Amino acid sequence: MRLTRWMMRVLATASLFPLTITHGFGDEPRLSRVVVAPGGKHFALENSGKKFVPWGFNYLGKDNELAEETWHTPTGWKNIETDFQNMRKLGANVVRWHLQLETFLKGPDQVDEAQLGRLKDLLKLAHKHQLYLDLTGLNCYRLKRIPAWYDALPEADRWAAQSRFWAAIAKTCAGDSAVFCYNLINEPIVGAGKAGEHPWVGGELGGLHFVQRISNKPNDRKTAAIAATWVQQQVTAIRQHDKKTLTTVGVIPWAFIWPNAKPVFYTQDTLPYLDFVSVHVYPGPGKDREKELKALAVYDLGKPVVIEETFPLNASLEDWEQYLTAASPQVAGWFSHYFGRTPAELRAGAKPADPNVPDSRQEWQIRGAFVAEVLELWQKMGQTIPKK
Repeated sequence: MRLTRWMMRVLATASLFPLTITHGFGDEPRLSRVVVAPGGKHFALENSGKKFVPWGFNYLGKDNELAEETWHTPTGWKNIETDFQNMRKLGANVVRWHLQLETFLKGPDQVDEAQLGRLKDLLKLAHKHQLYLDLTGLNCYRLKRIPAWYDALPEADRWAAQSRFWAAIAKTCAGDSAVFCYNLINEPIVGAGKAGEHPWVGGELGGLHFVQRISNKPNDRKTAAIAATWVQQQVTAIRQHDKKTLTTVGVIPWAFIWPNAKPVFYTQDTLPYLDFVSVHVYPGPGKDREKELKALAVYDLGKPVVIEETFPLNASLEDWEQYLTAASPQVAGWFSHYFGRTPAELRAGAKPADPNVPDSRQEWQIRGAFVAEVLELWQKMGQTIPKK
């Protein structure tokens, strides 16, 4: 969702505070595959049938760095190892890892085998720390890293390249129970951008671009029809190699903005291809609670609903807690944000690599203290909400 620059800067200072619980795999020597539970509203472990509640973090890397930019270096990989260890200590059972398209595709028809090898190493790391992976793909978060050949592709060829990306990822991960799900793309939209904007990506926040168009020339096609065709093509590419791992799409829930808005990527034509619903929710003040709960209900489509991103950006800590508690009967899993900084580091004045923010130690301490309070509240919620 669209956030103010100040809010993004607050997020960029964040880590998540320790949780002391585990959700569903504490006694498992190896991660058991996660499946949709009978009834279609929750998750379970395939081996035991025990209820599983995803409680995790979005993870880009340390500070303002994308982890895949440096994971080939000893220091970069050590940072990932440390962050995984810390996230597990913080009580996470799932990490949302944002796969960058240019990391894995050298060209429209050529994958990078060395990078796929590092993905295999990431799977091993996930098992080591008992952390499932929400693998979100096709990301083009840094404009300077987007290959020129990719931007030049017409829509049909772009979709074909995206299918090759997912086929390569699925082939690499097939049969590995550490993968909680394949999230096809982060916050997709359909439609042309404004004059002067990048033709395919938008939503710039803190130098990163989180929104991507799957079509920038819809012409006379209906938006939902475009979304359905695209989803079917990407999931078909995955299922050629991996028949079991769950699939989803992480969306901006437009019903939170426009009360009459209907899901674009969750329709009768896409639902057979998607195993659960993922929405990104940054709730507002308490006065908006009933409206936002009603908006969330729009995504109750007979499948588990996961709030794949959340943080008190637009609400007080109290309002955030009250919203998440009130929403818990509708929600099967939750993700906040981890940016490689512990609460102790935040309180000591740790700051991200954000050149747009004045280097004022007092300012960092104030923001760090706020985020630390958020993380302590997240710990509290983690001990109650998943049990509802």
